[in-house]
Parts: sequence; structure tokens; C-alpha cells
Amino acid sequence: MSDRAPAGQFLDAAIDLLKRVRDEEADSVTAAGTLLADTVENGGRLFAFGAGHSSLAAQDLVYRAGGLALMNLLAVPGVVGVDVMPAPLGSALERVDGLASAVLDSSPLRAGDALLIISLSGRNALPVEMAMSARARGIRVIGVTSVAYASETESRHSSGTYLKDHCDLVLDSKIAVGDAELTLDNVPAPFAPASTVVTSALLQAVMATTAATLADRGLEPPLLRSGNVDGGHDWNGRVMERYRDRIFYRH
Repeated sequence: MSDRAPAGQFLDAAIDLLKRVRDEEADSVTAAGTLLADTVENGGRLFAFGAGHSSLAAQDLVYRAGGLALMNLLAVPGVVGVDVMPAPLGSALERVDGLASAVLDSSPLRAGDALLIISLSGRNALPVEMAMSARARGIRVIGVTSVAYASETESRHSSGTYLKDHCDLVLDSKIAVGDAELTLDNVPAPFAPASTVVTSALLQAVMATTAATLADRGLEPPLLRSGNVDGGHDWNGRVMERYRDRIFYRH
């Protein structure tokens, strides 16, 4: 490491990753935003799924000021977030075969919808099966993952494949295997993960593209406003009433 303070080094590393994503994933971001805009225009619904810390980026898209009202969270009991106790149970559930199909069977997802699947490693059974099962049902899948894991780790799915192998589109977060940006001689493990920062920014870039694409087509994007600005709650109430059949977090 350089002589700069760790805080500055981490921020520089995150900025460098964001610049890489901006420059190297531009076409994929445009394609993903267009796919979501097509889905909205055609009457489809939008869903996002992530397990463990990958769920943080998914949750950031749902019921979000400045975000699309139609984005719903696909919840899998025990893996959405890090509040499951004991915490390692969530990691174990990601490796359970059949769980993703069972979740999709009981979810409102249907053909013509779009599903964002966020998994940093993309190697566990849950996200791989989720993508495979969703596409088999006619659902469009956008995978958000670090493609590097597919060449540096072994798949934990029986097929030997990764999330990236079962998507209509893939967004590569560029995060290095291990998700730790810093090292110190007197610290025995690498530290300072950047995946949440980068993945969230990557997904918000997609959302921005979706909104702008709809507007370019003469369609008003179904956006939410902050409830902490005057008129925000009234605005959101009107949007959610208009799209009530495509919003599932109100029930």
C-alpha cells in the first residue's frame, strides 16, 4: 500500500472501479435499461433479488425516492439481508438446491416480467437456479455479478455453471475475487469491500437509463418522489394507485 491513509486509498479504489464500470459496461447498462423500459412499456413487472450483502443493492432499488415504482423485491426467507440468526444460516441457504424454484413457484413473477439477480460470486446454487428457472418461465433475466469469479472459483451448482451463464444480459461489477480492496503488512487478511458501492451505482445507472428511455419514447416513467419533500406522499400515492397491479410491496 502507498503512504496515503487507508480511507483515501479505499475511496480511490472505489472511484477507480466506478470509472471502469462506467467505461467498460456502458453498452451493457444501455441494453439493461432498454430491456427494463421494454418490460414497463409492454405491461410487465420488475423484480430484484440478491442474497446476503448482495441483497443490499436489490433493496436499494425498491420503494426508492427517485427510483422506479414498479421495482419489487423478490424475497427469499432467510437470505434477504443479514438479519437472519445465526448469520451463517443465510450463507448455507444459498447452497440449497431447489430453493429458487420453490420461491418462483410462490411468487407473482410471470412470463414477460424482468428479474434482476444480484450475486457477487454468481457461484452458489440459489442465484444460478434462480436464473435458470426464471428464464424457463419466460422471464427476462439481468445478472449483476463479478465475472472474475467464474474463472477463479468453482461453481457450487450441480451444473458447474455460474449466474452469468443463464442471463439475457450480464453486468460485470469488476470486483476482485474476495471483495477486499486493501492490505496492510500488519493485518492478516485483506479488507475494505467495495462491492456494495459499485453494484448499487451500477444498478442506479441502469435505472436512470430506463427512466430516460421511457421518456424518449413519450412515456412518463413511473418514478417515486421523496416523502420528505412537500407533496411527495401525494405524488407517490397517485403513482402507486395507477400501477397498483404491478406493485407488490404495498400488500
